[in-house]
Amino acid sequence: MTDNKNFFLRNIWYYALPGEQLKPGAMVAKKFLGEPVLLARTREGKVFALRDICPHRAVPLSCGRFDGNEVECCYHGWRFDSNGRCTDIPALVEDQELDFSRFRVKQYPVRELQGNLWIYMADKDKVDSPTPEMEIPQVPYFGDRTYNLLQMLNFPCFVDHAVVGLMDPAHSPYVHRAWWWQLNRPLVEEIKTFDPSPYGFTMRRHKIPAVPRAYRIFGGGEPETEIAFYLPGVRIEHLIVGKHHVCNLTAVTPISETETEVHTMLYWHTPWLNLLKPFIQPLARNFLDQDRQVVIKQQIGLQYNPSLMLIKDADTQARWYYQVKTEFARATTEGRPFVNPVKEQVLRWRS
Repeated sequence: MTDNKNFFLRNIWYYALPGEQLKPGAMVAKKFLGEPVLLARTREGKVFALRDICPHRAVPLSCGRFDGNEVECCYHGWRFDSNGRCTDIPALVEDQELDFSRFRVKQYPVRELQGNLWIYMADKDKVDSPTPEMEIPQVPYFGDRTYNLLQMLNFPCFVDHAVVGLMDPAHSPYVHRAWWWQLNRPLVEEIKTFDPSPYGFTMRRHKIPAVPRAYRIFGGGEPETEIAFYLPGVRIEHLIVGKHHVCNLTAVTPISETETEVHTMLYWHTPWLNLLKPFIQPLARNFLDQDRQVVIKQQIGLQYNPSLMLIKDADTQARWYYQVKTEFARATTEGRPFVNPVKEQVLRWRS
């Protein structure tokens, strides 16, 4: 059983936004972990993130103007640079001296990697976030390339349920019922070896015994895959079929206690797959929405606060998620190195 209380991880990178959705000279208002955040990109292409509240009268900065360099509040024209420093207060007259350093807006570290924007969510009470030491999970084999296909869906649930639902190895025959996947296939025994990895765990590269119909478009070669999970909610699957490589990056980001965004990106080198994008897009969205719909149904039962009865081995990854998350939170609070509770293990289940 698990009775984990809901809490957000701090001092860690979260997926923020696809980079293409933030144009030079533009700004976007978002919410992460219940905090209002303003994301903006300067005319030169630099991305920055500030708390979306003016320290003067609490009007959202996103309601104001952005000249491609500084943000101006719509209420009294206070201006802030990309570091959150106040640079101008128009109401002041020439002989009125004021220490502008007193008026700061919280700045969040942001990085752009493989076409995606990531934001570092430090402790709430920190105005200046420390330089993060941990690495952002990267899609292997694709270098600095951006994704080829993107889908985003909003899951109306707490982040844990979205994460656990997406990593669940036994739900596929019942949730993902589609002709192009594994419709009406008899259950087979799965035997997989797992290893600890940085802030998570990895299912070792292995051959796929019952090949889904969608993978057969690649032709010859036995499909192989490796799946890695990283905190706070990142899943990276690397599929190899002969000379073809396809990677799936799924990032789960908590917006509030009851709202979670799930971004799924596909990366490939195969040129002819680009021609199939009009067909792949709706199939991918439908596949992800099937996970969303079952999570919506789950909320009906969760409102009664039941204990969740997790079994071995099919639910072991869910157990690991809660254990890794708890250990990370404790290590951060105690100011000590993270110790991964996951050990090498072979798991068996039917799906």
